[in-house]
Amino acid sequence: MNRRKIVAICGDAIVKEGSEKYKIAFEIGKALIDNGYRLQTGGLGGVMTAACKGAKSSSKYKDGDIIALVPSFDVNEVNEFADIVIPTGLDVMRNALVANAGAVVAIGGGAGTLSEIAFAWTFGRLIVGVSNVEGWSSKLAGSKVDDRIRYPEIEGDKVYPANTAMEAMKIINENIDKYHKRHKGIVFEDGIRK
Repeated sequence: MNRRKIVAICGDAIVKEGSEKYKIAFEIGKALIDNGYRLQTGGLGGVMTAACKGAKSSSKYKDGDIIALVPSFDVNEVNEFADIVIPTGLDVMRNALVANAGAVVAIGGGAGTLSEIAFAWTFGRLIVGVSNVEGWSSKLAGSKVDDRIRYPEIEGDKVYPANTAMEAMKIINENIDKYHKRHKGIVFEDGIRK
């Protein structure tokens, strides 16, 4: 079975429409659908709404392309552009689910976005950090989150910096298949799961 890959977008939950963060989220959301991916977000406002709205504006959009993993149990606590709403009931812990997509694009962001970047790093996911906006995405763009070697075969593994939707898509299209491992739990040095 050939399933379309899912790419998550995370970032500030509150941004003004027309702001730089809003525009780039919209453009990347649209570009993901244009390039045959599905979009996953935390389903709320700001960057998440802009990305979902952008995804829906793609001429290649199909019903079911936009997935929202909302923090509450309320299926109605979601932005208007989401297709598939999964009410996790996990509050901020749902960030781990958002971050377990095929790739994660961070746009600005505060502590919640930082946690999604950290989860994505731990899970071995491809991460793109928009570097020309304020927030954690630009602070970590071009850097490693920690010193672990996630993929010995990938020279320069890091949070890949991008300033535009075109740059983000180039990184995703060229690298998403390289980030193929899935997290199977914490393994201690002696090889025993505890």
